[in-house]
Amino acid sequence: MNTPHYTKIHNRFKLNGYFFSAGELKDIGYDFIKEGIPYEVAIGKFIMDWMDKEDYINVKTSGSTGDPKMIKIFKQAMVSSAIRTGDFFKVQIGDSALHCLPADFIAGKMMLVRAMILGLSLDLAQPTSHPMKDLNRSYDFVAMTPMQAHHSLKKLNQIKTLIIGGAPIYPKLYEKIVSIHDNCFETYGMTETITHIAASKFTLPKKPFHALDGIYLKVNDEGCLIVDAPNITDELIHTNDLVEIHDEKTFTYLGRRDNIINSGGVKILPEIAEQKLSYHLQYPFFLYGIPDEVLGQKLIMVIEGSDNHSSEINQQISACKALEKFEVPRAIHFTPKILRNNGKFLRGKTVRSIKTI
Repeated sequence: MNTPHYTKIHNRFKLNGYFFSAGELKDIGYDFIKEGIPYEVAIGKFIMDWMDKEDYINVKTSGSTGDPKMIKIFKQAMVSSAIRTGDFFKVQIGDSALHCLPADFIAGKMMLVRAMILGLSLDLAQPTSHPMKDLNRSYDFVAMTPMQAHHSLKKLNQIKTLIIGGAPIYPKLYEKIVSIHDNCFETYGMTETITHIAASKFTLPKKPFHALDGIYLKVNDEGCLIVDAPNITDELIHTNDLVEIHDEKTFTYLGRRDNIINSGGVKILPEIAEQKLSYHLQYPFFLYGIPDEVLGQKLIMVIEGSDNHSSEINQQISACKALEKFEVPRAIHFTPKILRNNGKFLRGKTVRSIKTI
């Protein structure tokens, strides 16, 4: 597909079943801002940003490459990302798509760009944890978070191609999806890469991530992924994500460098231990390292729920035979709610909010 200019709205683009010219779309954006409910306001603001005279938008990063910050993303680069997605997932002109992600973040913004550029028929749904609850129609292309996919398992047969990203997908959910859907993909990306730059089709055993066309990969001396995406940015994108790289197009994600716990000289990747534990624990949780005079850092578990379940949790941890000795948490702390941002656990903030730590 030739790359159109970002100002060109595809003549097959539909929003909630209706065709709109560029001028009419701007009016819709204005109406959403003035009269819409919160998720429509965010969509309206993005539409107005997309239609203004600037050739870029400002987006807040999630922290994958450092501290969260506002960055400038060029609209033409977003068009290139949309076309790359369409090619990789074989999205066709006129395909139906569901928008169920918050448009405050890059993933929600890009669903709108894909629809406008690729000529999709896009329906808007409130970005709740149950986005398909009241929907009975089928869709060709949908993007969800793991939580949304979990709550939509009985509806996934209504989706031809499903992409899931934005947060870890734990093994139990992964296996359920493999058993009921044959065209689902886990995606890897971040704001700086304008959403996903790699994907892995759901299969057992799990396959590595494969870079989309035009994306090239390598690692730095610390084992963190470096992304070369010429149509997105002229600069290399240095991430904090530890990976096992297989070649310049494929890799396996291990965890975040800034989550590493050094306990008694042993470096622990909490994401790997969490994957093992997730088979046994039914409550949301994460592992974290807190200062310790002897060990340097002590491995703890933070779990959402009441300490009335402490005996049950200890039994479930003991049942996880796959854990290495150093991966067993030395203390468990309960919290009524793990703090989140767009589905991702805010580990440090949550720990600091617990008075018993």
